[in-house]
Amino acid sequence: MSKFPIHTTDSAPDAAQALLAQAQRRYGFVPNLFAGMASAPALLAAYVDTSEAYASSSLSVLEQQVVSLTASRLHGCHYCVAAHSTISRMQNLDATVVQALRQGLPLSDPKLEALRQFTQQMVEQRGWPRDGQLQSLLAAGYTQQTALEVVLGIAMKVMSNYSNHLVGTPLDPAFQPAALAA
Repeated sequence: MSKFPIHTTDSAPDAAQALLAQAQRRYGFVPNLFAGMASAPALLAAYVDTSEAYASSSLSVLEQQVVSLTASRLHGCHYCVAAHSTISRMQNLDATVVQALRQGLPLSDPKLEALRQFTQQMVEQRGWPRDGQLQSLLAAGYTQQTALEVVLGIAMKVMSNYSNHLVGTPLDPAFQPAALAA
């Protein structure tokens, strides 16, 4: 287990306290992800800003979850897979799509499947798509903007996924029902 602290608004560095208080107001609790990142206020601030930018992207809520769950699964981040599964349920997203994403299975919707595949390829190939991979995304009805917003989503997930690995972030009670089986 990690020796990184899971901060409260009182124990966090001064520069992180307002961000933790903001999370408390927004979610009704301080997610352990935020509390773990609080040891590095600049990281927490960057994650919050990146999350807000991603939420305002051209991707639909479902498309954002396709990218987030795909990247989190590939990075092996059990915390984020559970969190995004819970968020997807709260947003009334199709449970069969979420389950397929959790398992890395193809999606029945061809457009969403193209997005899932492109995200997977970008993660696995470290941002170097092979010939035809971008064209497949575009042929499915997405745009160059979409491709760059996939990069934004992956960047956001790298911050959270890698932080969770390093910190050993415990799963919040709110996300425990969506925990991956051991």
